[in-house]
Amino acid sequence: MAIHVEGIVAIVIFYVLILSVGIWAAWKNKNSGGDQSERIMVGGRDIGLFVGAFTMTATWVGGGYINGTAEYVYLPDYGLAWAQAPFGYALSLVVGGLFFAKPMRSRGYVTMLDPFQQLYGKRMGGLLFIPALMGEIFWSAAILSALGATLSVIVDININMSVVISAMIAIFYTLVGGLYSVAYTDVVQLFCIFVGLWISVPFALSNPAVSDISVTAKEVIYQSPWLGKIDPEDKWLWADNFCLLMLGGIPWQVYFQRVLSASSATYAQVLSFVAAFGCLVMAIPSVLIGAIGASTDWNQTSYGSLAPKDRDQSDMILPIVLQHLCPSYVSFFGLGAVSAAVMSSADSSILSASSMFARNIYQLAFRQSASDREIVWVMRLTIFVFGGLATAMALLTGSVYGLWYMSSDLVYIIIFPQLLSVLFVKGTNTYGSVAGYIFGLLLRIGGGEPYLKLPPFIYYPGWVTQERIHHVTGDVEHFIQQRFPFKTMSMLASFLANVAFSYLTKYLFESGTFSHKYDFLDAVVSKHSKEIMDKDTLVSSQENIILSELAPVNQVLGASLAGTFINSEALSDDGDSSPEAFHNEH
Repeated sequence: MAIHVEGIVAIVIFYVLILSVGIWAAWKNKNSGGDQSERIMVGGRDIGLFVGAFTMTATWVGGGYINGTAEYVYLPDYGLAWAQAPFGYALSLVVGGLFFAKPMRSRGYVTMLDPFQQLYGKRMGGLLFIPALMGEIFWSAAILSALGATLSVIVDININMSVVISAMIAIFYTLVGGLYSVAYTDVVQLFCIFVGLWISVPFALSNPAVSDISVTAKEVIYQSPWLGKIDPEDKWLWADNFCLLMLGGIPWQVYFQRVLSASSATYAQVLSFVAAFGCLVMAIPSVLIGAIGASTDWNQTSYGSLAPKDRDQSDMILPIVLQHLCPSYVSFFGLGAVSAAVMSSADSSILSASSMFARNIYQLAFRQSASDREIVWVMRLTIFVFGGLATAMALLTGSVYGLWYMSSDLVYIIIFPQLLSVLFVKGTNTYGSVAGYIFGLLLRIGGGEPYLKLPPFIYYPGWVTQERIHHVTGDVEHFIQQRFPFKTMSMLASFLANVAFSYLTKYLFESGTFSHKYDFLDAVVSKHSKEIMDKDTLVSSQENIILSELAPVNQVLGASLAGTFINSEALSDDGDSSPEAFHNEH
């Protein structure tokens, strides 16, 4: 087994750089004011514009983003037309900045789950924690899995060992510095990606084996044109996937962690817009590398006669292009930078998962009297546990990408409509929230998931049987493809179920149709419900916010239609608004 010394040296240099920055950030901010737990979770809410712009961009721009974009541009059946991540996530940040950043930051929340627990209670908050946790853990696992594949291209060293070492470094500096370390290492991470890839692109383009990418964009040379096309029968599938990225990219703790760490609500919006631009800029070298891969006669390279797509290695096209089309010193610099970036992008997901557990599950649901020191130690323990869990899944689970796809779908279908309801719709309650959760879950799982070999039990209009050929083994796999936009339909059904069941139960209890004793979730009738969090529990006292208690129930049901459904406070500049204010006194 050959060991490429230069490759190992390059990786070690980049890893030491990121580890050093992580430790320096923790040391630099160790004496900043406020609770230590809040410093770890939201960086004391004083992340500046420069670091904030980088860390917000790094919400989505990491190892998975740059590898995935290059892969889709390269794949013959997809091309640039199907590389939706750059525009999808950029629009996600724009929509998040326009509508969600201000109400979340102005109310002084600490995690994304706070408004759910405030309005729907701690048990519902616990239920919503499940898809949020799954998304973060499987995302980290997918990133670490991609890292192992990338490293196997650079240096012939044990993949398992390299993944474990990478995860340990990320876990270590996250343990030490929390969001400060994550934010400052994001600056280095994006700089490494940008410089590493842009240095490599000119060398790859000028390689004799590479044809003119402007020609291969539209003509068949070695494979289908890399611009790609959207067939008429696939237009709804394309739209469904695009909505999943654009709207499903909002309800993630990794995003709101950055929003809530901004020094003001306006700052949070500005950072979102800057990051949207950053997402597009950072995708350019990946698109070019995917195009280069599609324009290469691999027979002329050290890679071999079979193209990566014929070896089922399309997902590694970026490291393969750097390794085989660039001089060794350039490729090792680029690959080292990419590896360090992949490693660094796992840290924020692990921190997000531990923040939600320590605050929304441990503190708010079980130990409301827990001291700040206790919360910090719970966070440190869960950073280690969740980091270990993601690493184990990356090494042991062959279907980690399938798990990530399914969990990101559940975040879109379950959490997004709930976030929409809790911020912008008056009067939704726990009964509606449970109904929306169940509707969304059943409709999504009913559609099946080919990557998990999960067969559908709901066949939506336009479904077809497809086959996938594994080139290495020659195996042919048949699966059901749902061409109907059932993910977006499931999300809308979840939202409508939440609103409809909330108003139905409110009417039934307030009109006296149902006795008040049947309000077993204390969601409509109870004036002083233990299940609904109060202001002191949810929002730190330094924030100038007043969360009113639930108003007494009256038997009067009249209200204007617009006033009934639209929560205008969420769109105002007033930081004193809260979901509790939805229950108007008559």
